[in-house]
Amino acid sequence: MNNIGRILGKKTIYVNLYLQYISYLVYKCTMAQDLSKDLMYEGVKTLIEAQKPHIHLPQQKLYTLYSLAFNYFLYKSEKNPGHYIIRVEDSYLVEKLIRKAKDATSRKFLQKMALPRKFRYNNSCFHLDFFNFATWANTNELPKDKIKGALIVKNTSKSPVGHDFSEDEEFLAVLKTLPPNYYLESLKELVPETITIAFEETYEDLHTINFPFIKDEPSEKTVKGVSIASNIKLDDFDY
Repeated sequence: MNNIGRILGKKTIYVNLYLQYISYLVYKCTMAQDLSKDLMYEGVKTLIEAQKPHIHLPQQKLYTLYSLAFNYFLYKSEKNPGHYIIRVEDSYLVEKLIRKAKDATSRKFLQKMALPRKFRYNNSCFHLDFFNFATWANTNELPKDKIKGALIVKNTSKSPVGHDFSEDEEFLAVLKTLPPNYYLESLKELVPETITIAFEETYEDLHTINFPFIKDEPSEKTVKGVSIASNIKLDDFDY
C-alpha cells in the first residue's frame, strides 16, 4: 500500500507540474502577442485626435480593438472623471476578452470588473453590462449627467443577446418596440461619447476609423499547409 501511495503521489506531482508548465506557456503566448507600446500609443492617439463623439471600429481584430478602445477610455477617465459603461455582447465574450485582450491592463481590469460588474479607477467608475437589456438595471440608475463615455463590443455572432429567444413571446414583444441596434442607440441618447467595436456591421451617424497597422485578413488563411475558410475565426479558438 505504501508503494502504491508513493506511485500515486509522484503521478500527482507530475500532473501538477505539467499543468503549471501549460499555464506558463499560455501566459507566455499571451504576452508575446500583446500590442507593443508604440502601437498602443499610435492607436490611442488616433482616437484622441479623431475628436468625434461616436466612433465605429469595424476591423476584424476584436481583441486588439478592445485594448485600444479601453485604454483610450482609461485615459479619458483621468481627464474627464465620471461613469463609463462597458457594454459587451454577452458573458462568453467577456471571458474571451479577459483571456485574449492585447494588453495586460485591459485583461486585469476586466477580470476585476466581471463579478461585481463595476470597478472604481481613480475618480471614475467603470460599469459592465450586456446587450441583453435585462442586465441594464444598474447602469440605468446612473446619474445621466455623470456618464462620460461607453464602449460597446459586439461579437461575430448575429444574435445581439447571445441566446435564442425565438419562442419567448414576452421578450420578442419587447424587442419589437426597440430601435435597430438598440444596445447602441440606447447609449447614444444619453452618453456624449461612444466607441462601438463591430465587424461587418453598418451604423448611421458613426465615424469609422480603420487603423493602418491592422491588416485585412485574407479570404483564406493557411495554417501549417491547411487552408482555413474566412468564415472560421481562428481567434475564437483557445490557445
